[in-house]
Formats: sequence, structure tokens, C-alpha cells
Amino acid sequence: MRVDILTIFPGIFDGPLRGSLLGRAIDAGILDVRIHDIRVFAVDRHRQVDDEPFGGGPGMVMKPEPLFEAVESLGAPRGRTILLSPAGRRLDQALVRELAAETAMVLICGRYEGVDERVLEGLPAEELSIGDYVLSGGEVPALVVLGPSRASSPE
Repeated sequence: MRVDILTIFPGIFDGPLRGSLLGRAIDAGILDVRIHDIRVFAVDRHRQVDDEPFGGGPGMVMKPEPLFEAVESLGAPRGRTILLSPAGRRLDQALVRELAAETAMVLICGRYEGVDERVLEGLPAEELSIGDYVLSGGEVPALVVLGPSRASSPE
């Protein structure tokens, strides 16, 4: 299974992807995880990936353009595109089995107050939540989604 992870904090994944079952699955070639820094796809000199919400509202959201560019850079086929978000479908065992059967997947790690709504419509992406609690971003949920993947699923 190939998993592309889009994040603004790629260093968060260094330790977890080297240890435990995930590290063994990667070493065995069962899991191919590629981390992509979304800031690389920002066009301004400060590599800004956040902006005020389109249409107004509180806080900042991730801009759609860097996310679109990052996903497009992956080429095809890229499998399911999933935005890790508290507003998404709850991760449960049935969904874990469904995701484990995929051959490729893109995980988008949200930040700030979320992502611009145009991202969900334009990719299209499905939203996925790991539970009813607040986290600072989608990196930890991405690791949760990776944990029960083919790395630990019986064949």
C-alpha cells in the first residue's frame, strides 16, 4: 500500500515511521509512506499556506492552491484522498478494513481552523475523524490511520 501524507510539519513522522509495526512494514515493503511538505507548493516568499476563510468567518484556514498543487504533484493513480478533520466520518473497524484493502491513499493533515471548503469540492476529498476531541492538526490522526493498515492486518 502506498500512502502519501501532505503536511506542513513533515518532521513529526520521522520517529513513528521508523519504529514498531509501521517501521517493520515499511522495511518489508508492505507499506510505502511518502511525506510531502505542503509549504513547498506555496508560491509566496514566506511559503504561506493559511488565509482568512473564503466568505468570511473566524480564524485561519489552509489555502486551497498549495493543497491542489501538492495533490496534483503525486500523479495518478493516487487512490482515495482523505482530509483528516473533526467534521469527518468517524474511524471505526469497518472503515479500517475498507482502508486496509486500498492500494493507495492520500492523507491530508489539516491545521488551523481547517481547510478552505474549495479543497473538499475540488479534489474531491472525503473527511475522516478519529474521534470527538480537539487536536492541533491532522498529523496524529494520520498516524492513527496508518497504524491499523496492512502493517498490522492479517492477509
